Amino acid sequence: MTASPKEPGRRLAAVPDLDPAPNPHATQAEVEAALKDTKLAQVLYHDWEAETYDDKWHISYDERCIDYARGRFDAVAGEQPLPYERALELGCGTGFFLLNLMQGGVAKTGSVTDLSPGMVKVALRNAESLALPVDGRVADAETIPYEDNTFDLVVGHAVLHHIPDVEQALREVLRVLKPGGRFVFAGEPTTIGDFYARWLGRITWETTTRITRLSAFADWRRPQAELDESSRAAALEAVVDLHTFDPTDLEKIATAAGAVEVHAHTEEFSAALLGWPLRTIEYAVPAEKLGWNWARFGLTSWKTLTWVDEKVLRHVVPRGFFYNALITGVKPS
Repeated sequence: MTASPKEPGRRLAAVPDLDPAPNPHATQAEVEAALKDTKLAQVLYHDWEAETYDDKWHISYDERCIDYARGRFDAVAGEQPLPYERALELGCGTGFFLLNLMQGGVAKTGSVTDLSPGMVKVALRNAESLALPVDGRVADAETIPYEDNTFDLVVGHAVLHHIPDVEQALREVLRVLKPGGRFVFAGEPTTIGDFYARWLGRITWETTTRITRLSAFADWRRPQAELDESSRAAALEAVVDLHTFDPTDLEKIATAAGAVEVHAHTEEFSAALLGWPLRTIEYAVPAEKLGWNWARFGLTSWKTLTWVDEKVLRHVVPRGFFYNALITGVKPS
């Protein structure tokens, strides 16, 4: 469900109890309809994912993810006077980026918006458990339900590639920012990175599910119902992932929207080449079979390869080959 269209400067009343309820159990008819309606697909897919999303992506709200979120912010925005007074997260998901940035001293208060009611519900629940001053709305990124010059900072993680009109969304971001306010978006797939990540994921999925059909590895196979549900979600994922980005083109989009001081940064090359197969195996194999040693291996290898990417490969590999794109810009004063 989208927010109602509005004229610039017109405020939409924030009435949380009028927001739609989450729908985590879409019918087959709804799924089929979503295949032709990208915004319905966004809602169904992310409502389906909301309650398990943090576990799926190993998201936490402790030092590990605080450091990760703050590292992404600093990597693209550089040193900034902190904290910002009020921040907005666009396409908040479970609140991962904003809540960890707030804990890391980047912002004092926050607002979260997402097209998915389920994601907003979980993000607000996470904020409450962390005692963070955050409000939230179900909203379309192309028509943000806040008045002009409201926020000092707008952030998002893995959201721009879900938005049909990215330039329009960035215009809205600049509208709700105060003059001199900054936006920071991270976790966006590059065109080349997305290509090799998807192929690695497909090959790993096929290999793992074939091996676990063998009787010797039968207890390493997730129940068929869970595998079928993952395949169903993957069908919607193909609909909700609308864009990949060349970092230079992403800078051009932000500039065309009206931003200044625009800069794109990329990260994860060797880390992505290992990370995507590891994540895919986690979807196909019961968690109890992998255990703590697997999790420790995944984290240690990611940190090691990230260091290699930053200290070595960044100097020899073109930035478009890295998997993640980050973008920042400022509203003109």
